[in-house]
Amino acid sequence: MIWYPYQQMKTMTPPYKIEKAQGVYLYTQDQKLIDSMASWWSVIHGYQHPVLNEAITTQLEKFAHVMLGGLTHEPVEKLSDKLQHWLPGDLDYCFFSDSGSVAVEVALKIALQYYMNRGETQRTMVLALEHAYHGDTFKTMEVGDDEDYHFVLHAYGKSKSVLHIPTKIGALEKAFAEYHDRLNCFIVEPLLQGAGGMRMYDVSFLKRARELCDTYGVLLIFDEVATGFGRTGNRFVADLVLPDLLVLGKALTGGYLGHAVTVANHKVYEGFYDENPAHALMHGPTFMGNALACSVALKSIELFESQDDMSRIRRIEEITYRELAGFSDPRIKEIRIMGGCVCIEVYDAETIKGYQAFAYARGVFSRPFLNIMYAMVPYVIEEEELVQVLCTMKEWFRR
Repeated sequence: MIWYPYQQMKTMTPPYKIEKAQGVYLYTQDQKLIDSMASWWSVIHGYQHPVLNEAITTQLEKFAHVMLGGLTHEPVEKLSDKLQHWLPGDLDYCFFSDSGSVAVEVALKIALQYYMNRGETQRTMVLALEHAYHGDTFKTMEVGDDEDYHFVLHAYGKSKSVLHIPTKIGALEKAFAEYHDRLNCFIVEPLLQGAGGMRMYDVSFLKRARELCDTYGVLLIFDEVATGFGRTGNRFVADLVLPDLLVLGKALTGGYLGHAVTVANHKVYEGFYDENPAHALMHGPTFMGNALACSVALKSIELFESQDDMSRIRRIEEITYRELAGFSDPRIKEIRIMGGCVCIEVYDAETIKGYQAFAYARGVFSRPFLNIMYAMVPYVIEEEELVQVLCTMKEWFRR
């Protein structure tokens, strides 16, 4: 029996069974659905893209996977080289893993060991944001701040090694003034906090964070698993403010295979590059650098560039603003739009109870959570399809 995610199995509504997927559509036995979730924000080029399909089948004829322990292969070398030249600044060193959560774990481990290697053993604390979500493994839960997901950590009590602050510059400056000599890193979902409520904040906060990290010698980590590859309307938020460590996943492979990467700058990498074997990064996911995943990631990046996805995202944002202009309802707390993300936050979660079935009947797959109704569509969506998604959201409130 399947144990489904984020569900109380005893009371859950049966999931929709997908028989086929093509472009932006999911097909059940009786319905054709626009996937407004892009399979948790990852399928940016749509389903069954011929270029991505071919990348996998071509590599499969050679081999599907070999370990990176003592071995290497062309797809992982090419992907590393592409990311080195494609990412901003000196984010040049790629450590691959098999999921976003693990890639964040790697970043946190790197940040801690970086200072241990330097003998700064007092730097054991992590600064993070309120309402943060960085994954469901244990350290990522600890730096997260959402009890709806991470209440299991109550068994351990409040962490003494993590400090959470709001996205306010005053709170940021106060935290650095008090804890700077004990911090090894500051980790953020830049500009857009996803699973913690689709919360959006200004780039000025990140610019000040970069200044404070430089002043006090603290590493800055951007978790762009969700925000990367254009979702905020920026190619990467790292193009605006340069972190020391960048974490990518989800759309890295166009949503085809689970794969992620933690990218370090020169300063961080050189903190491990030593004749002392104890200074090595002792980490190695079995499927890191998977050949199929690397092959499809390369092609996904090529599509992102050749199809000018950034223009598509700007168009998605324009249409969303146009369709929601002047729309309001007393039950709605706030409507937020950023790049390829739209969020309608309501005061009471009961307000959107039943919306998933309502949307299904109108040809849209949606998955509201908490008091949030939102869409993060594939970038290949056509205008009439996007309008259908947005009109379905509005129609719910106009019943």
